Amino acid sequence: MLSARLARVAESATLAIGTRAKEMLREGRNVVNLSGGEPDFDTPSFIKEAAIQALRDGFTKYTPVAGIPELIQAIRDKFKRDNSLSYSSSQIMVSCGAKEALYNAFQAICNPGDEVVILSPYWVSYPEQVKLAGGIPVFVYLDFRGGLKLEKGELRQVISPRTKAIIINTPHNPTGGTFSLEELEEIAELAVTQDFLVIADEIYEKLIYEGTHVSIASLGNEIGKRTITINGVSKTYSMTGWRIGYAGGPEEIIEGMKKIQSQSTSCANSIAQRGAQEALLGPQDDVEKARGEFQKRCQVMLDRVSQIEGVTCPKPQGAFYLFPDVSCFLGTHDGDWSIRNSVDLAKYLLEKAEVATVPGSAFGADSHLRLSYAVSLDEIHEGVDRIKEALGNLQG
Repeated sequence: MLSARLARVAESATLAIGTRAKEMLREGRNVVNLSGGEPDFDTPSFIKEAAIQALRDGFTKYTPVAGIPELIQAIRDKFKRDNSLSYSSSQIMVSCGAKEALYNAFQAICNPGDEVVILSPYWVSYPEQVKLAGGIPVFVYLDFRGGLKLEKGELRQVISPRTKAIIINTPHNPTGGTFSLEELEEIAELAVTQDFLVIADEIYEKLIYEGTHVSIASLGNEIGKRTITINGVSKTYSMTGWRIGYAGGPEEIIEGMKKIQSQSTSCANSIAQRGAQEALLGPQDDVEKARGEFQKRCQVMLDRVSQIEGVTCPKPQGAFYLFPDVSCFLGTHDGDWSIRNSVDLAKYLLEKAEVATVPGSAFGADSHLRLSYAVSLDEIHEGVDRIKEALGNLQG
């Protein structure tokens, strides 16, 4: 009844954990949800007002596949202003979230057997989307103990005539690390000399606490011609449910992505596009306010988590996640609970401590958990207190 393709694809672990946490909340259980990948702030009011006005104006019909012209222009202006990237209108498209933009990109570039280099740890959907496009994920370990660092020899070893692309994500989910300019330059040089594409996922670019964000596509004309830059309004403007993402890149690839979208979702939500247009063009005060709040929460959670015996955690430079090493708790037990891996540990913390986390195995790093600090300070303190107590009950 089902395709063979489906058997190769895993369910999103982040969404699965979140679903179970919501079920427990509906059951009346006091769950602290540290698994979420979305800001807890409301969408700024001026953005909501733009969407309300769109409704009043009857702006409720299909739009062009690539997006409304006004939003495309706002994205062009944003790329130029923030990222030093100059795109024509035909090099921009709007999708139902950055996730669909990524999906469209893989569908547009991958032939069966093409290899896509994925840096591990990775966002959960990268390898699954590559597989859905008929491609083969090839993994290279990423050192994230202090920023994001690649062992260039290892990267060169996996590059082959079948390499179609590499995907980079900075600031990084799940570790919160960022690539330095030097790291980006070395990746760009390799992409140019070995002639493969770069997919740059920059969805967290405004949530950066150390240094400044650099788009790899801005590092010269040759790398610019090989890079698809993916972004969206979800994280920056707390608009996750609005489902507006966008891409800029080589015209041939963007045209292919448009063709795919024309046969799937047709276009992004018309009303949400008006809101996204206002988000990019309007005042950015709320963006900086949110960034400052996340930075404060980051330090609080890092301090608290680092005090748990046996846990080590690198300091994030961006996004809103911690990715602590919990390897010393694998192979332990508490009564009937046996903790063999990070999935067992995440389930144990959810059911016993009523704290939702995400197992590191979903990101290719089984010795870790991902914790989100996109919650209140009270929830951070309560959640870490419960985690500390539960881990203290585990015995070797």
